[in-house]
Amino acid sequence: MYAIIQTGGKQYKVEKDAAIYVEKLDVEAGAAVTFDQVILVGGDDTKIGTPYVDGATVTGTVEKQGKEKKVVTFKYKPKKHSHQKKGHRQPYTKVVINAINA
Repeated sequence: MYAIIQTGGKQYKVEKDAAIYVEKLDVEAGAAVTFDQVILVGGDDTKIGTPYVDGATVTGTVEKQGKEKKVVTFKYKPKKHSHQKKGHRQPYTKVVINAINA
């Protein structure tokens, strides 16, 4: 059984006991989290939502909070002595899926 959930403006395909990295959630490590925006539940009988499946939820446990690797942007204008270097590390939350309730 699998499900497609929406969180942080993105969609993720999840299965039981799978670990996913989502946009940062305001929850502490070890806490339980419930995703109620379930777009599709697949398996023996597939349920497709319009836009979400009624009564379907996905529960998981937050394993850790972290930051991605640094992404460096470099802007340069030739012959103008102008350059700009910036770095960015996107925060994420690692969630382990416990159950898909459909």
